[in-house]
Amino acid sequence: MILLMRTIQSLLSEYGESHQNPTNKAVHWICVPVIFFTVVGLLYSVKLGVNLSPALPLNLAMVAMVLTVLYYTRLSLSLAFGMTLFGLLCLWVCQLIESRGIPLWQVSVALFVLAWIGQFWGHKIEGKKPSFFKDLQFLLIGPAWLMSFVYQRLGISI
Repeated sequence: MILLMRTIQSLLSEYGESHQNPTNKAVHWICVPVIFFTVVGLLYSVKLGVNLSPALPLNLAMVAMVLTVLYYTRLSLSLAFGMTLFGLLCLWVCQLIESRGIPLWQVSVALFVLAWIGQFWGHKIEGKKPSFFKDLQFLLIGPAWLMSFVYQRLGISI
């Protein structure tokens, strides 16, 4: 069996088909980054028993971020760069939250639930099911879809 890899352009176009309504798009601009952050936060809460420095234990989010960046790199080197920067920002915010003694996993769960309520509300307005119901890969394409608009605005090619 030959597995054909779709291009980043075809994935972004297919994702965009169920994100035409302006309200749904606006909801996605808020909820997709929040969901990405909350998944990082939940994974960040799982320590792997190795310290990278005295104040920074290795966690599952760091491992997942490497794998996620590899996935994005397969699709687009330039988008992988932007998603790496966003991922590092998420890791940094997680570290800040934990360093203040705030339970990161609780913050992440609360925001995750609220953001998904927003996502499903946006898709109800759109009248189309979320793309990931068709292909789980779209859970990672959503953030890249938003990053592609940032790139377009900055004149950076994908």
